[in-house]
Amino acid sequence: MEWTTACPDWERRIVTGRSLVPFKPLFPHEAAEAVRIFKELRIVDVPGQPTFGEACEQWVFDFVAAIFGAYDPDTGRQMIREFLLLISKKNTKSTLAAGIMVTALLLNERHSEELLILAPTIEVAQNSFKPAAAMVRAEPELEALLHVQDHMRTITHRVNKAALKVVAADSDTVSGKKAGRVLVDELWVFGKRPHADAMLREATGGLVSRPEGFVIYLSTQSDEPPAGVFKAKLDYYRDIRDGKIEDKKSFGLLYEFPPKMLAAEQYLEPENFYVTNPNMGRSVDQEWLEDELKKALDPDARRVFLAKHLNVEIGMNLRANRWPGADYWKKGETAEIGCTLADLGAFLDMCEVVVPGIDGGGLDDLYGLTLVGRHKVSKDWISWTHAWAHMGVLERRKSIAPRLLDFKKAGELTIVSDELEDISAIIEIIRDIKDRGLLACVAADAAGLGEMVEALAEIDVTDDAGLIIGAPQGIMMMNAIKTTERRLANGTFKHAASPMMAWCVGNLKIEATATAIRATKQNAGDAKIDPMMALFNAVTVMVRNPEAQGGPSVYEERGMRMI
Repeated sequence: MEWTTACPDWERRIVTGRSLVPFKPLFPHEAAEAVRIFKELRIVDVPGQPTFGEACEQWVFDFVAAIFGAYDPDTGRQMIREFLLLISKKNTKSTLAAGIMVTALLLNERHSEELLILAPTIEVAQNSFKPAAAMVRAEPELEALLHVQDHMRTITHRVNKAALKVVAADSDTVSGKKAGRVLVDELWVFGKRPHADAMLREATGGLVSRPEGFVIYLSTQSDEPPAGVFKAKLDYYRDIRDGKIEDKKSFGLLYEFPPKMLAAEQYLEPENFYVTNPNMGRSVDQEWLEDELKKALDPDARRVFLAKHLNVEIGMNLRANRWPGADYWKKGETAEIGCTLADLGAFLDMCEVVVPGIDGGGLDDLYGLTLVGRHKVSKDWISWTHAWAHMGVLERRKSIAPRLLDFKKAGELTIVSDELEDISAIIEIIRDIKDRGLLACVAADAAGLGEMVEALAEIDVTDDAGLIIGAPQGIMMMNAIKTTERRLANGTFKHAASPMMAWCVGNLKIEATATAIRATKQNAGDAKIDPMMALFNAVTVMVRNPEAQGGPSVYEERGMRMI
């Protein structure tokens, strides 16, 4: 059989209200039977207790048909085995999960099979179990066939002893599971957990010996920039949808705004709310959304509202007391330069002078190195950044561990062991800059240099030689902060696209004093800004328009030499 799960015309489909399922059910009879059963299940917590068939829009039945219609009854194999539904809050996501898994329990033919709804918390688990139990009890025929055990959050088939279990996830509850059909609710919450990927692999491990099995991920957008397993799945399914990756065994139904509508902020227009709310007029009330958006005056509240109810992905954490340069940070990414700025060698080839900025604290912080260079031709400032973190941070700061691992995967962060290879790596980079004749000097917080001074001395970068500058801190850094934001605004400061730096920019908090400003962190401990402070350290020197020390004379280039 030939089919594709790519939907390259999804932008036009979602705006015009057409189906986002790009294929017909592979096995129409199985799809029809599943949809028939699903439509007869009752939604008890809705006035009038309608059935799914009476209460849902067509997109729901398309999704159900795509799942169950991918089962080949002749071979006993599920042809599409993994699904992701990304949809705005209040579009019957948890109730839909209950209906799908009760349908799966009724269609299951394997004796003593285990079906699993995996939720990140007990509360979320109850959100799926309660409607599942209620729809069984609402029909005498179902109640006679299925046994509900509330205290165990389990529904058991009385004939073949297959059981649907709803569990709150941790390493103990999923260990040893052999579930053939698994539904993971609120994937975005798992994205915040450092070991979620391993836990989900354990929970879905039963599919190895169950070719008829499937796993379904359900989620709204995260209330923070996507991280961990949620970010990985979201990126992967977007690439499948866009045709960048061919994976016929995975399908994502993603209700999100097209990039052009996001850029134009058309998601703020009430007439466009339907784009990510396909249940508009049923479980979602247009007037309520409009009223709540008007009430969300605080930037934090508005950001979360847009993420949850309109599926607008949160980028930089733009708070009210944010650094003004954050509004222009994205502008500093340029397609023609940004793609090479991430490459250290290519970056250095562009520069006529480089100032390495260093900032880092103890083992609980990142060690940031940001190189600020002056472009040979345009004379614009360009930057390159890398950071190092001790492996202990992953345990001490579990709330940001998934994000740090994402940065590691992207090549922007190196996790070091107790040998602390961070300093030696930084020294090698500075040595290369010096050997190329590009080094102006190294700028760092004097209070945090410590053993770095001795390491720099080994490559003849010393204070006596004028190659180490203690960058002013606190309110004395105000000139560097304001110069950076002005250059971002006028387009004379460019940097590589970097999720890590975007995160650090979002973590910056500007505090005003009586006569000046200073940069600090939004939240103590977890909100790291070290690579960004390294940038400001370097800028304190670059504003002086330095020349490379030990490099070729400027008169060599001008064809004139002083003797």
